[in-house]
Amino acid sequence: MRKEKVIRHNWTKEELKAIYTKPLLELVYEAATVHRQWHKADEVQISTLLSVKTGGCPEDCSYCGQAARYQTAINVQALLPTATVLAHAQKAKDSGSSRFCMAAAWREVRDNRDFDRIIEMVKGVNELGLEVCCTLGMLTESQAERLQAAGLYAYNHNLDTSEEFYDEIISTRKFDQRLETIQHVRKAGITVCSGGIIGLGETETDRVSMLLSLATMETHPESVPINALARVKGTPLENNPKVDTWEMVRMIATARIAMPAAMVRLSAGRIEMTEEEQGWCFMAGANSIFTGERETLLVTPNPGVTEDRQMLKNLGLKPMVNYKKESCKTN
Repeated sequence: MRKEKVIRHNWTKEELKAIYTKPLLELVYEAATVHRQWHKADEVQISTLLSVKTGGCPEDCSYCGQAARYQTAINVQALLPTATVLAHAQKAKDSGSSRFCMAAAWREVRDNRDFDRIIEMVKGVNELGLEVCCTLGMLTESQAERLQAAGLYAYNHNLDTSEEFYDEIISTRKFDQRLETIQHVRKAGITVCSGGIIGLGETETDRVSMLLSLATMETHPESVPINALARVKGTPLENNPKVDTWEMVRMIATARIAMPAAMVRLSAGRIEMTEEEQGWCFMAGANSIFTGERETLLVTPNPGVTEDRQMLKNLGLKPMVNYKKESCKTN
């Protein structure tokens, strides 16, 4: 008998820890089963991410090469011209992307001419028929409302890690401020994209705790990116060991089981994964990737369009048809 489709918001840390630590094949089987109940297992959403303003950020996130205080090879780039961004968006659409994400290395959004230009970019990308997403740092309620009015579909604001481990990675803002921005986004009727990074030096319990923060929200994030640390030379975490693929698989599978309706995004770290390793992640419930001209995922290497098309073909997967769901404001 087919199980009833139920979304839970009352998970406990013990329950998620028990899921995360299951024997690997049993865990993947359970996650794959849940995935097939809620999604088309042969479809993967293709998203393209463009850094519209790069570097010079005042934050001290230990993993990020865009922090002004670290000496990295990343070049500071002012906010790109709107026409340039829209040209990238059109190219992404032509390559099969259904979501276009714009990222700016800001601590927070300020009500100035740069934000006015972001609003114009959102309107332009929306008119192309793409789901438009932004990640711009902390956001006020009124700023979220402006973005929603311009046609913003999703806002990315990752928790990064657990509340308990957060201060070890970032000191220039608090975990609660992350949650506050997510609340502003949700209240404005914009869908939420929020996940985390593994490989920061966190414990298994921290990983479970981060997922618990997402899985116990009143409304789960519609999108949950799972990132493996991209070790950027010049940052405090540059010498951390490479994340083991099975750890990514466990995170993706646990996220899929706990938040069955969400898009689980296999995000940063793919460049260091083989096709077979990525295949395991798709089996475990990942159904979205970032792709592009062999450019960057923000400012770290990312596989190119040609490679990804071949990989999807080899795995029997296909790009998800572009569609836009209604606003989540009434959820």
